[in-house]
Amino acid sequence: MKHGERWLLPDGVDEVLPPNAEPLEQLRRDVLDLFASWGYQLVLPPLVEFLESLHSGNGEDLELQTFKITDQVTGRLMGIRADITPQVARIDAHRLPTDLPQRLCYVGPVLHTRPDKFAGSRNPLQVGAELYGHAGIESDAEVLCLMADVLKLAELSGVTIELGHMGVFKALVDAAKLDPDAADKLLDALLRKASDEVLSCLKENDVGAATADQILSLLQLNGAVEVIAQAKQVMASAPTSVRAALDALDDLIGLLADRIPDVDLHIDLAELRGYRYHTGVIFAAYLPGEGRGIAWGGRYDNIGRQFGRRRAATGFSTDLKHLAGVRSSKAITRTTVYAPPGSERGLVEAMRKLRASGAVVIQALPGQVGDARDLACTAELVSQGGDWILKELDN
Repeated sequence: MKHGERWLLPDGVDEVLPPNAEPLEQLRRDVLDLFASWGYQLVLPPLVEFLESLHSGNGEDLELQTFKITDQVTGRLMGIRADITPQVARIDAHRLPTDLPQRLCYVGPVLHTRPDKFAGSRNPLQVGAELYGHAGIESDAEVLCLMADVLKLAELSGVTIELGHMGVFKALVDAAKLDPDAADKLLDALLRKASDEVLSCLKENDVGAATADQILSLLQLNGAVEVIAQAKQVMASAPTSVRAALDALDDLIGLLADRIPDVDLHIDLAELRGYRYHTGVIFAAYLPGEGRGIAWGGRYDNIGRQFGRRRAATGFSTDLKHLAGVRSSKAITRTTVYAPPGSERGLVEAMRKLRASGAVVIQALPGQVGDARDLACTAELVSQGGDWILKELDN
């Protein structure tokens, strides 16, 4: 490695420096306070765990995103977490077991082997909330409304929340009698909106005409909430579970219309990311001009099975660094005071009072380079008649 390259970070790995670090930290505190006001209790899982716990049946995608290391104590494979959600599910199942609905929240760094989306970070600061022990649409509505409040707290405007339901696709795949490989191929084509490939896959697997038409229709079933009524007509002859999933989405839309009427809702029944992970309602939040989601989540009732305790579960997460990067708020500003060196009692007490009041006090070091203006101070402490007073600096 060349000398000048020793200070470079790996591609996709970033750090937060002044003046951006402080607003990010303030946002973190505000989000955790918001979670607490909704009854969500904070947990802080470890950065590394044995590999089996981290994957928890979440599918191949999470496994590929996980850095793997060998535990020098046991010789077992460990992973550096790529997603905190499985860890929180483990905590709900075994560290804090209860039959009551349980609300947990978290914040912490995760590490990805590669960016998960275009221009995405490999070291996001993941924050999220999970609600365990309730299978009804009301708990999905709660976490969606909480997500909307987080985005509002981050001062983001023009947010669109996109809704879908994994039950529609899974029931149609079952009706088409597709094996896992064919289902994966079909899913990939749907995600890319490649209608020719979808049709080809259906023909290759001799899918019946009615079911094939219903699967193809997923590509057109997107738009405003009125799409649900259209979907119910298209799926009139579909399996009962498809119609139940559409009814659940309809009920959810009604709850959200009452609770977050100012948020734009969008339906897309072909947006199926997290297929192996999610089991019901899925959702993501988007901003104008952003090519990727800024928050996402859904129902994942099967995750606890890995830990021997299947629990109904729904939740959401986001990258706090990304939220802070797209928010429009101004940087935090405080009065910054320059104090001379020394330990004279009056000076020490004056600095203590200023700091207690919220001011930033920078005390000079003997022989240092730079003065008050070099350190971006707006005032200084000066001794006058035996007292220490604050003197504003001229611009």
